Amino acid sequence: MTQQASQAWIQLRTNLKQSFPQFYELEPDGPLVMDLGDDGWLLEVRPDGKVLCQYGVAMDEVMALMSEGTPEDLGTDEVAKQAKYFLQPAVSKYRALLLQSGFVEETEMTDEFVAVTFARSADLQNHAKLEGLLRWCCRQIGSAS
Repeated sequence: MTQQASQAWIQLRTNLKQSFPQFYELEPDGPLVMDLGDDGWLLEVRPDGKVLCQYGVAMDEVMALMSEGTPEDLGTDEVAKQAKYFLQPAVSKYRALLLQSGFVEETEMTDEFVAVTFARSADLQNHAKLEGLLRWCCRQIGSAS
């Protein structure tokens, strides 16, 4: 990220945090994240201009549910498959709405978590339009929780 882009991002983050005090950072100068209600959906704004609505689960939680306290060694693929299955009811509730609104669905998987992510590009220079999109996400997903 260039210094100019970094300054623009810092200013945008400041403005967004004033408009949406629920935003928090997971890392300094990184994306802004907000919980959308109580059921686990997250809203994220990234410095690259992506807005994400995502729902995920920690791999440890899925392994605990699958093993029910037994020490059996579960393969990562098996756990990831079960995690995707676990996520589907919550994701299917908003899938059509998000896809119709220009979001693109992806699955993100690491050793720590599996998440279904709906991403959409946003013009970070157009603050009013960006804030409108963020408010829409909060209304559609956050208020339904």
